[in-house]
Amino acid sequence: MTALEPVPRRLLRDEAYDALLEAIVSGELPPGQKLNDAELAARLGLSRAPVRQALARLTGERLVVSKPQSYTRVAPVDARETRDALAVVRAMHALAVREAVPRLTAADLARMRAANEDFVRALDAEDATAALAADDALHAVPVEVCGNAALAETVRRYTPLLRRWERRRFSGAAARASAARHDALIDACAAGATDAAVALSGEIWSGLDAVS
Repeated sequence: MTALEPVPRRLLRDEAYDALLEAIVSGELPPGQKLNDAELAARLGLSRAPVRQALARLTGERLVVSKPQSYTRVAPVDARETRDALAVVRAMHALAVREAVPRLTAADLARMRAANEDFVRALDAEDATAALAADDALHAVPVEVCGNAALAETVRRYTPLLRRWERRRFSGAAARASAARHDALIDACAAGATDAAVALSGEIWSGLDAVS
């Protein structure tokens, strides 16, 4: 293996997806906002094709609703739908932790601690976007280490539906409790205390219920 390898290039549709997802989650594109692919493409400096692909993905994730030949707009926040997604995501993360704890290395635990430090710094800076990214990085470690592809795909599929609730949570004082629970989760993982780690994972994700 050499460091002088081709640098991966992200697909334009992924760039468009990330930008539109952030705009929806942040409220820049609020619920009910009409979405025009030509206007969005111009704002993003892209052609219409990757924007359409991104909108199709967001529609599949229920963050965008559309009716052919009629409208495309940002979906409303549906509490029932979001709670259903939360139940699935919470269960998947608990399973990931249960399977990952015996396999976590010192390097894995260091990644989790570094992510939580980034999370705290983001909260101090009142940067909800950075807090979300750091939270993702922390919880991604057990998902990656457990090696369950079906679990990882389920998390990827349903997590976007939680984003607007997560952002509201990380914009408030309750986010500090998440940082403390993250530390407790990492300590339990480091100690090999699987049941305690699973319980803490459940507590962390259950905190989103209070946002509604």
